[in-house]
Amino acid sequence: MTDKELRLMLGQNIKRYRAYRKLSQADFAEKVDISIPFLSDIENSKKWLSPLTLVKMAEALDVEVYELFKPEAAVPDKPADLLEKYTADIYSLFGQELNSKLQEYLDKLNNTSSSSSLRPA
Repeated sequence: MTDKELRLMLGQNIKRYRAYRKLSQADFAEKVDISIPFLSDIENSKKWLSPLTLVKMAEALDVEVYELFKPEAAVPDKPADLLEKYTADIYSLFGQELNSKLQEYLDKLNNTSSSSSLRPA
């Protein structure tokens, strides 16, 4: 792996973890005591950072330092992205059961409303 590829992976992971934690660049830069332009340069793989800043970033993102160097696929997706990504799997595992429960619920509602309309006033 080249120096450039390592910087790119680090920058992308910092950006993805920051977005996952719903931190703006300004908020995150303030947390780790760096400037916004410097953070932008790190995220865009233009600059390296000191080991101390790297540790501060990992702490602010609530991850271990090594996790910032994992391939992109290891960084967690947003929950909405995960649902979209695994919808077919979720449906294949739980779809029949969920449909069955929904039908039971609808039947119960229909029976309740039917029986209440038969009661004398």
